[in-house]
Amino acid sequence: MGWLSRFITAVAFLAIGVIFSPETLGSKSTTLSTYLKLAHLLSFSTAFGAALWVTFIGGIIMFKNLPRHQFGNLQSKMFPAYFSMVGVCCAVSVASFGYLHPWKTSSTTERYQLGFLLSSFAFNLTNLFVFTPMTIEMMKQRHKVERENNIGEEVGWSKNVEVAKSNPKLKAMNKKFGMIHGLSSLANIMSFGSLAIHSWYLAGKIDL
Repeated sequence: MGWLSRFITAVAFLAIGVIFSPETLGSKSTTLSTYLKLAHLLSFSTAFGAALWVTFIGGIIMFKNLPRHQFGNLQSKMFPAYFSMVGVCCAVSVASFGYLHPWKTSSTTERYQLGFLLSSFAFNLTNLFVFTPMTIEMMKQRHKVERENNIGEEVGWSKNVEVAKSNPKLKAMNKKFGMIHGLSSLANIMSFGSLAIHSWYLAGKIDL
């Protein structure tokens, strides 16, 4: 099944759920707030689920099973798409939550939650436009030096550290890459943490 077919199938199931929901069947018109709540919930859950998978599951599995340069090249293609998608989802979540809870009439808790959503959005934008391009560029430069030293095709932990002991250029690259990658990882964790805090807020609002 192609990407378009999967997307159409998902939209069809969503449409059926909306049409036959008790709220739709029990009223002549569905209010705007219901659609905004749906947009917020879907966007938030997509962002949270993607962040959980990429940060704690998918990345670790790839690292342990792919040659390191192949793993890096895959990450360089995946992360811009990942941060773009999560950024868009956070933007929709911020917009819908802000509309449903105007600042002047919202409670302190609601204002904090809007702040957490904005923080997640900001951290993702920082990763997308600042840290990720820097990390990818430094990775490409480091890969070039590593290929010259016949390393980088090993799976899992790298031989880089041993080679860097006798290669000042590679050692300097490792230090710079580690710093940039560390900042990117920190921004990603902060974004995920902000979403996790909002998940606790939403759990308190849901009546199961």
